[in-house]
Amino acid sequence: MKQLKMALALMLATGVACAADDMSRAAVGLIKSDFKSKGPATVERVTDRDEIQQACSAEKPLPPAKAKKLEAAQLKSVKYPADGQYMGDWKAGEKIAQNGRGMQSSDKSGSENGGNCYACHQISKEEISFGNIGPSLYQYGKLRGNSEEVVKYTWAKLFNAQAYNACSRMPRFGHNGVLTEQQMKDVMALLLDPQSPVNK
Repeated sequence: MKQLKMALALMLATGVACAADDMSRAAVGLIKSDFKSKGPATVERVTDRDEIQQACSAEKPLPPAKAKKLEAAQLKSVKYPADGQYMGDWKAGEKIAQNGRGMQSSDKSGSENGGNCYACHQISKEEISFGNIGPSLYQYGKLRGNSEEVVKYTWAKLFNAQAYNACSRMPRFGHNGVLTEQQMKDVMALLLDPQSPVNK
């Protein structure tokens, strides 16, 4: 990172004219030369950005029309459960929501990740430690019901939050393979099962 800052400062100090794309390419080159992938923590997670990541990294807010176009493309990328079943075990879902581990260089490749949901959301009344970056999900299913529309929306939001908010800070749990299909089913049950503490 120090080399990146020095290289960019040198470009500016010497009057080298470079476009934002040139600076971005220089930064990616330095990252690729200085950092090495280890386990699930890969350099590509930082350097290989898709269209929506590139658009949301721009300094200006996205124009509404472009945001809608990107959201529509992300919604098309959602993969619904192969067996048509959306619900798993809410108790397993609670463990996933509490677990913040995963995708670190010290983790074994292929190991299951946590969702770390409580870092951003209130989910159950019993948990007193939670973040507020995202909305409260307490009584999620009780307030919304479990119609087919709600179930499919919830799945798609977990799979790829950018399908509904182009520059959402919520991880694309399914799209990026952070959670397995079964883990997503378990989190779905945590949110929607009437027996889950979320809906009490």
